Amino acid sequence: MKTAIGEPGAYARASTGHMILRNLKRDRFLYLLIVPFIAWYLVFQYYPMLGLQMAFKKYSIYKGLSGSPWVGFDNFVTFFKGPYFLRTLKNTILISMYSLIFAFPAPIILALLLNEVKSMLFKRTVQTLTYLPHFISIVIVAGFVTNFLSPTNGIINLLLAKLGLEKLYFLVVPEYFRTIFISMNIWREVGFGSIIFIAALSAIHPELHEAAVIDGANKWKRVLHVTLPGIMPTIMIMLILKIGNLLDVGYEAIILLYQPSTYEVSDVISTYVYRTGLQDGRYDIGTAVGLFNSVVGLVLVICANKLSKKYTESGLW
Repeated sequence: MKTAIGEPGAYARASTGHMILRNLKRDRFLYLLIVPFIAWYLVFQYYPMLGLQMAFKKYSIYKGLSGSPWVGFDNFVTFFKGPYFLRTLKNTILISMYSLIFAFPAPIILALLLNEVKSMLFKRTVQTLTYLPHFISIVIVAGFVTNFLSPTNGIINLLLAKLGLEKLYFLVVPEYFRTIFISMNIWREVGFGSIIFIAALSAIHPELHEAAVIDGANKWKRVLHVTLPGIMPTIMIMLILKIGNLLDVGYEAIILLYQPSTYEVSDVISTYVYRTGLQDGRYDIGTAVGLFNSVVGLVLVICANKLSKKYTESGLW
């Protein structure tokens, strides 16, 4: 039923509509600035989602997406029953958990340490030196690691030889692979990851520290009772995002570092997708595995966000 102009509330709705049109007209150039961003998202983020139906088809590059027959969940079953499912899932979870334990706190610790530095010159120098590795190509970083750990003229093995110890080819020893991989990622990302925590630290009001000093708190107690609680919402949000990427281990660095002798501990879901989808041409199975990754990540984000909201009152939404 249409509302007449004279009825209660009709004037308020008309005024609201007029105000929206007036604001759109007034800020039209600002809205035009977001058009490229929206277009980029539609073209490169949402439009490719149409390809997800490949996960439910027996895809043939000759028949195309529309001509390939529908097979339901057969591609998922093929992955779950395959010989590499348990191995890749186990390695992915272990590497992600080790990264969560060792790599996630590293930027927080660096930010806390830099926050206590009084010399601005030293602070900026350290920040610059720790930021730079993030902008170095992962291929170059993996090359550094390979050269440093070279069994013939690598720095590490030269030091071992000077100490009278036996040289070792670290990259072919399965027990060392995860440590090398996580250490490399910490070195590469610790500085860049600390930016957001340094920004959060700068938002803490100095009067809180002054009050803690008056109460007799030393530096360690101020960190525990003022600094950490002040950046806890930021820590929780970053932790939620990290948990959401639990099954998303970057395959580029692993492919550059792993050897046939380390496949048992280094083969993860993303490298399986690379081999199956790109090398073997099974795009349907690769898409199914990628969709499985995304669904698990979404569930983990939702659960982590609920737990964060329950215990810390901060979350993504």
